[in-house]
Amino acid sequence: MSRSRWRWALWSVVVILPVCLSAQVQQQPLQTEYRVDGLVARTAGVEAGLGISVPAGLYMRWGLVGGFGAGAHGSEGRTDFVARFSLDPFRQSGWAPYAGGGISGRYRPERDGGSRGFLLIYLGLEGPLALGRTSGFVPAFELGLGGGVRFGVIVRRGINGRR
Repeated sequence: MSRSRWRWALWSVVVILPVCLSAQVQQQPLQTEYRVDGLVARTAGVEAGLGISVPAGLYMRWGLVGGFGAGAHGSEGRTDFVARFSLDPFRQSGWAPYAGGGISGRYRPERDGGSRGFLLIYLGLEGPLALGRTSGFVPAFELGLGGGVRFGVIVRRGINGRR
């Protein structure tokens, strides 16, 4: 990665991470997620990612996702700052839809389009906690637009009574 790409990635983490962690100081549950995303634009790539999110009200969560993977012409990465709106914030049904949006920084070789920022929108479906469990991990699936078409498979830490 070139210096400008690293600066953009560092800036994203330095500015956005404190916003996400500030809610944790207020004793709010931090939710972690592990994900694999396929991104298809002029060229395609696959990235593994790690994310964190915190509540921003009953229906909304703010989050930061970082990913790294392989594209058509070498390694690539991204940083996403997102807001996720859940239609079932209290886990009243097994599977629940959600929608979200935010900004995304993609870091790719020049042959793949170079490093750029994008607006991000997505729809998702989050699964239930295992029967009889009050904690654990839940599956989720996302489809969105942001620097190309995105499809994500996610495993997120489930929170008892909340999404």
